[in-house]
Amino acid sequence: MQASRGTRTKTRNLLKKKARARGLSPITKGLQTFEEGEKVNIIIDPSVHKGMPFSRFHGLTGVVIGERGSAYEVSVKDGDKVKTVVARPEHLVKNKN
Repeated sequence: MQASRGTRTKTRNLLKKKARARGLSPITKGLQTFEEGEKVNIIIDPSVHKGMPFSRFHGLTGVVIGERGSAYEVSVKDGDKVKTVVARPEHLVKNKN
């Protein structure tokens, strides 16, 4: 039988929290707001499944281009292409640069 290829395949180490950080994240992470044109880092929070971007975009930096419901649209460069990633604020961190 062929192995299933779900959205979280090959993410055993990528989507793993440290021992002391396990459990749900603080509610304030979900209440963050971002402005259009603001740079954000996509850091997937594995304890929140809703609004999780695809694992390929973990660790990338993009620009917020708009809102979609309670999530944000982020423009990310993936190779030579520019892609739009829809992610909830739990998975976004403001870029310090």
